[in-house]
Amino acid sequence: MNQLQQLQAITTIVADTGDIDSIRKFKPQDATTNPSLILKAIESGKFDSVLQDLKKVAVDTEDLMDRISVEIGDEILKIVPGYVSTEVNARLSFDQEKTLEKARKLIGLYEQKGWQRDRILIKVASTWEGIQAAKQLETEGIRCNLTLLFALEQAQACADANVTLISPFVGRILDWYKKSTGLDYTAETDPGVISVKEIYLHYKKYGYSTIVMGASFRNIGEIQELAGCDRLTIAPALLEELNANDSTLEQKLVSSQENMTKPPAINEAQFRFGMNQNAMATEKLAEGIRNFIADQDKLEALLQ
Repeated sequence: MNQLQQLQAITTIVADTGDIDSIRKFKPQDATTNPSLILKAIESGKFDSVLQDLKKVAVDTEDLMDRISVEIGDEILKIVPGYVSTEVNARLSFDQEKTLEKARKLIGLYEQKGWQRDRILIKVASTWEGIQAAKQLETEGIRCNLTLLFALEQAQACADANVTLISPFVGRILDWYKKSTGLDYTAETDPGVISVKEIYLHYKKYGYSTIVMGASFRNIGEIQELAGCDRLTIAPALLEELNANDSTLEQKLVSSQENMTKPPAINEAQFRFGMNQNAMATEKLAEGIRNFIADQDKLEALLQ
């Protein structure tokens, strides 16, 4: 078996793309989208006719963006057997009530198309407000994917909130450390890999049910080091590399399932202090939100 096939035997593979053809090719269990990937899907021209139809019913540009995101998700759901993640507007990352409102609207659009809400993950930035919104949504049967996650404090708050899934970012952590230190890192010493391993082992030690899905990979070495993680969301170019690699893949993450007594829930003050003390997590969270907003702006301009 090639490394992609070996990885699929121990980790659930998620396609990090909005490209329908790539999803058909690699047949992942799940798929994730974000504003950047939605923008690429629209720019491909494959949804031009759908856009024209949606423009007749959308009340404004924001509504049109919600509807096209769901249309792309709808196409993906016809291919993958598992979850599809659809992201809440990044501008709402610090607004708990508006995040709730947007998430319910997106789920409603999916349900109008005949999908059950347990097939959808609403993707929300891992701010304190986003995590608290997700906590409420989970009680309503709306499953959530907490993204832009860079620190154990974020992961702990998500576990306390019983969110379905978190997406700790690997490559963006590596980017920060390379820029900050001027050093190069191996797959074993990669700070992003180390961060995800820490979160994964913490969750398994205390028996949290939240799924850990490593994301934002820069190379297949990072993926190989996280073989055995619950899920990994991987871009098509890296899926191709794994598919072409016939060497043996070693399982690096194994759940000990200690199920020790869970630590006390992290409160808002502890969360914010922990983030304040972690320059990398604070900067990358803020940058990620800004970048998603920038792509949202480009998408708005394109739709207009």
